[in-house]
Amino acid sequence: MKITRRVLMAAITALLVVTVGHLTQPAPGIAQEKVINLYSARHYDTDNALYESFTRKTGIKVNLVEAKAEELIERIKSEGANSPADVIVTVDAGNLWRAKEAGILQPISSRVLDTAIPANLRDPDKTWFGLSRRARVIVYNKDRVNPSQLSTYEDLANSKWKGKILVRSSSNVYNQSLVGWLLAAHSPEKTEEWVRGLVGNFARPPEGNDTAQIKAVADGVGDIAIANHYYVARLANSKKPEEKAIAQKVRVFFPNQRDRGTHVNICGAAVVKTSKNKQGAQQFIEYLASPEAQEIFAKNNYEYPVIKSVAPADVVKTFGQLKGDDKTLAAVFGKNNPDALKIMDRAGWK
Repeated sequence: MKITRRVLMAAITALLVVTVGHLTQPAPGIAQEKVINLYSARHYDTDNALYESFTRKTGIKVNLVEAKAEELIERIKSEGANSPADVIVTVDAGNLWRAKEAGILQPISSRVLDTAIPANLRDPDKTWFGLSRRARVIVYNKDRVNPSQLSTYEDLANSKWKGKILVRSSSNVYNQSLVGWLLAAHSPEKTEEWVRGLVGNFARPPEGNDTAQIKAVADGVGDIAIANHYYVARLANSKKPEEKAIAQKVRVFFPNQRDRGTHVNICGAAVVKTSKNKQGAQQFIEYLASPEAQEIFAKNNYEYPVIKSVAPADVVKTFGQLKGDDKTLAAVFGKNNPDALKIMDRAGWK
């Protein structure tokens, strides 16, 4: 009995999920009007402020399960009709598109979200909604690059940048969506030509995350990197002197300001198809689009708000005025993802 009990307790412990202020496992198949079960691919402690604020306002507790986007999608699929998930939140429109293609989302009708979220940042079928904006920018070493040398993403394929560009691997969805965005503007042939040129200009084979690319630029491994803007902001506002020192050596440049604007991706949310508390789930997503929640996104994680009435964080303002591409539908990044992956593979982007 002792062995059986230990095995049983280990299994139960493995199923426990982190909750805001609690450890609990949501009971599948039971409607819980005062609880929503959130599956999130955002791994930011600062998001606790969002959940706590929502609970204070509504009395609805947020049970939180964290994992990578692909893991959450597969988990919801495997759980089927018994899934306890009410809301899925993930970064990158490509991941939201995959969740929709997997058949795990349901459309919602919300005047609040239709009004607050720009049309290009939400699914045309209303299965998911963007809640924050993430600019994929050029980060350059201020002692080695004159910003007058920089212009567009397309120019990064120019041979003048040979041996000078740093970027993470093609397995990263941010880069896949960037190529998917370029496919929306150019032919597949021209996009592949661009990717080949970019790969030919790599300072080293791709390794590490966006922060690693920025650090490598500061260290002189390469002159410029492609990274999401908020990684620079985090370094600049870090309490660690060594991270602040990295930020002081680099600057942010917004590409394509003279034409369609910088590539902007999103973090977004959706109601799970099998949600037992659709009303609470929709209420939660609507809260995330409120000015109060948008300010938390902006001030705590340095993302750009999706509503114009909320300003970016002060450190993000120092990057300058962003002109993002507000014409291309974010849904296109996911739709173009299969073709983007094939192009990246053929072009040797490892």
